[in-house]
Amino acid sequence: MREAVTDDRTSTLIEAADRLDRARATGEPCPPVRDLLGAGDVAAAYAVQRIQTERRLAAGRRVVGRKIGLTSGAVQAQLGVESPDFGVLFDDMAVPDGAEIPVGAVLQPRAEAEVALVLERDLAFERHTVADLIGATAYVLPAIEVVGSRIRDWDITIVDTVADNASSGLYVLGGRPTLLRDVDLRTAGMVMERRGEQVSVGAGAACLGHPLNAALWLADALAALGEPLRAGDTVLTGALGPMVAVAPGDVLEARIQGLGSVRAAFAKTQPKTEEGR
Repeated sequence: MREAVTDDRTSTLIEAADRLDRARATGEPCPPVRDLLGAGDVAAAYAVQRIQTERRLAAGRRVVGRKIGLTSGAVQAQLGVESPDFGVLFDDMAVPDGAEIPVGAVLQPRAEAEVALVLERDLAFERHTVADLIGATAYVLPAIEVVGSRIRDWDITIVDTVADNASSGLYVLGGRPTLLRDVDLRTAGMVMERRGEQVSVGAGAACLGHPLNAALWLADALAALGEPLRAGDTVLTGALGPMVAVAPGDVLEARIQGLGSVRAAFAKTQPKTEEGR
C-alpha cells in the first residue's frame, strides 16, 4: 500500500510539472496546479519545481543562481504565508543590460527592480551570519527581474508560484559591480521609469527590512536542503518596490542609489519567421 501511495504522489507531481511545461512550450497559460497538489502543500510544490529543474539540466541548461520571492509583507499576507520563497536561475534566463526581450519570451510579464548579489565563496554552513554573507559576496549589481506566470491570469497561491519556479522569467543585471562596503543597501532608494515616467519607487528596506536579510534566509534554507549557494552564484534578493506590468515596446530603467542603473527593453512585435518573410 505504501508503494501505491508513493507512486500516486509521484504521478501527481509529474502531472503538475507537465501542465506547467506545456504552458511554457505553447505560450498558453494553464489552470492553477493547486487542484493537483493541495492548497497548502508547499513541499509538493517544491518537488514539482525540482522535477522541472532536473528536466532543464538534462536539456543542457546550467544553474547560475537563485531568486527570492515574496519578500514583501503585503504580498505574503495576500498569499497567506509568513516567509519568502525561492526559485532557480538558469543561464538562458540572463539578458544583457538593454538587450531586446522578444515578445512572448515570458508569459504574462511583469517587472520589478532588485539588488543582485554575486558570490565568491560557498555558503554551506547549517546556519549563517550576516558576516558570513558579507564575506562571501564579491559584489552587488542593480537588477530588473522580469517575472512571469504560466498560471492563467496570475491566479496563484503559494503552491502555484513555488511549483512554477517562483514565477521566474528572465532577469537583467547592470554592468557596474559595487562592493558591499561602498553602499548602504537598506537605505538605498530605487526609482523605476518607463520612458521617463515613474512607475515604481522603493528602497532596500522594503525587502525583508534589508536585502541581506533575504539572502541570509535563502542561504539557510538551501543549506538545510543540501543544495547550498556556491561561489559564482547570482542571488536576486527580492523586489524593492511595486511590480510593474509590461507591454510590448516598453523600455524600463531602474536606478538604485549607490548601484547605478539597469534597463530592460521589450520588443514591439513578434520576430518574423522564414515563412513570414
